[in-house]
Amino acid sequence: MALSGWFVALLALGAVPTIAVGGPWGLLGWLALCGALIAVDLLAAGSPRKLRISRETPARVRLGESAPSRLLIANEGRRAVHGVVRVAWQPSAGASPARQRIVLPAGERRALTTTLTPIRRGERRAAHVTVRAFGPLRLAARQATLAAPGAIRVLPPFHSRRHLPSRLARLRELDGRTSVMLRGQGTEFDSLREYVRGDDVRSIDWRATARRRDPAGGELQLVVRTWRPERDRRVVIVVDSGRTSAARIDREPRLDTAFESSLLLAALASRAGDHVDLVVFDRRVRGRVQGATGPELLSRMVDAMAPIEPDLIETDWSAVPGLVRHITPHRALVVLLTSIDTPGSSRALLSALPQLTRHHTVLVASVTDPEIQAATTQRGNRSEVYRAAAAERALLDAARVAAAIRQSGAEVVTSTPAELPPAVADRYLELKAAGRL
Repeated sequence: MALSGWFVALLALGAVPTIAVGGPWGLLGWLALCGALIAVDLLAAGSPRKLRISRETPARVRLGESAPSRLLIANEGRRAVHGVVRVAWQPSAGASPARQRIVLPAGERRALTTTLTPIRRGERRAAHVTVRAFGPLRLAARQATLAAPGAIRVLPPFHSRRHLPSRLARLRELDGRTSVMLRGQGTEFDSLREYVRGDDVRSIDWRATARRRDPAGGELQLVVRTWRPERDRRVVIVVDSGRTSAARIDREPRLDTAFESSLLLAALASRAGDHVDLVVFDRRVRGRVQGATGPELLSRMVDAMAPIEPDLIETDWSAVPGLVRHITPHRALVVLLTSIDTPGSSRALLSALPQLTRHHTVLVASVTDPEIQAATTQRGNRSEVYRAAAAERALLDAARVAAAIRQSGAEVVTSTPAELPPAVADRYLELKAAGRL
């Protein structure tokens, strides 16, 4: 049972007869009258337990987008139900409206639509629906909580896909599909063609030129070699889901930035003809995608990423070389998405890098905090000077770790949350153009 505001107003109204009577019998009489009215109201109200409820909810939605969820309610009782329905989604599901009024005659069915706009990744669930059925006097309601399970998977938003067209254009240039042709010993031979003004003389194939020489003594036709980027290479993306990935930078967890970078890189590499594998790891494998190609790759990646949250433990970097070796025995581009803030927290990573760089091309990508860079320029008072000194020290620590990573033979990319995904994609294109995959 639930009492309404009208009942509170009715009790307050009883102060007038109680004072007029001037004794306890007036108060007791008024309370008895209120109790009788409540009993009559509850008896006249429809039973919420006679309602049959089911949900229709989409299976998935991207973070930041909205999706409709329908609640189907059928009244199997003998009385009409006049009341309020609370859909009871988790707060992070962003259900609006959370409560709706309903008038449901006996034997009929209604559909209530709720708009879900989630604010967090993962599984957003609703287990029950609470219904309050008011009587005709609106003083009290019969309340029941009914089972109506529902769930929606909130996928990573993939905001960085806006950078994909420009990177694909650069990829087409590398692939020779436009007028720009790439030449160099680090790429795969594509074809021969006649020399035109502006071609690099180092690309002339003298043997092919000699074979094409006109025996009648005509003009010599030079032949050049054209190249295309290497294909069918392996790209292994390892996302750190340990303690440091839980930090929020620019209002976004580091883990989410790593997911954005992974999705953009995977979309670009798959278009380039390379094989992409994903592992989310701390001390155990939290998510894995292997053997997927084409549109299936991104679909499986976002499904694997959606429920993963950072775990407040140190990442076991000593297990990563064996994990990569298990994924592929061949040479690959291994992209480690982690943090390189301080030498102390990066010691385990630095110790594991030589085992990876011995067999693979390794790229370490880390997000940087733009507020730290901004703090180094604010020195208006004593507090800001101390803050600037701490920020400078943090930048020096990160630079020391980056230098140690380069000494181990790996590449380093650091940038803000908004710029890290395209920066990783650009470095991939540079490595592909240099034939280092």
